[in-house]
Amino acid sequence: MSLDGLRVLVTGAGRDTGRLLALAFGARGAQVLATARTPAAAEQTAELVRAAGGSATAAVLDLSEPESVAGLAVEHLDVLVNSGAQYLGETAEPTEIADAIAGAATGTVLLTERLLPLLRASGRGDIVNLISAAGEVGQHRSSAHAAFYAAKHAQAGYAEILSERLRPDGVRVISLFPPDFVQHGPRETGAELTAQSVVDCVLFAVGQPRDCFIRAFHFEQRVPRR
Repeated sequence: MSLDGLRVLVTGAGRDTGRLLALAFGARGAQVLATARTPAAAEQTAELVRAAGGSATAAVLDLSEPESVAGLAVEHLDVLVNSGAQYLGETAEPTEIADAIAGAATGTVLLTERLLPLLRASGRGDIVNLISAAGEVGQHRSSAHAAFYAAKHAQAGYAEILSERLRPDGVRVISLFPPDFVQHGPRETGAELTAQSVVDCVLFAVGQPRDCFIRAFHFEQRVPRR
């Protein structure tokens, strides 16, 4: 699948799934803006993309800080990938809870709103949201902190109404609701969902013709082998 020339911004690109997304878009010809909380993490991802033959630049972006969102310089954009979020385990400190909700909920909304004019002007704008099964109504299958559920429900609610309102403008809003997944592992029946499989779903959706609006990917929970 070729995504030649697409201008793609990936949040949380400094490590793990965000980095995999940046590398995958770069490998398919996209021009990637890799953002992370620290200059070193963002630049490392950009260097990896370039080393693999892709095109990438780096920028610092802390979604928990409105000033950081407001200061991000972007001139043109076709795809916004909202993958930056702080996961919270069963226990969390008050500052961690505040950062997680500020980043996944407030920061994601502020960034998306700021970039909407560019996405509308693109003519093929996509907004991709890596939410979580924790953002699905009635799901309790993640062991994450309740505040993580709250942040992801906020993100999911924003994505739902945004999809409805942006469709007439030709901007697609694509949300993924994976269960807790692993970064590496066998990609086979009975195994845990891997980050690479999540990335492949993103690439599939973004690569579809413009008459194809995939609103969401919902994943089944892993069923252990008998």
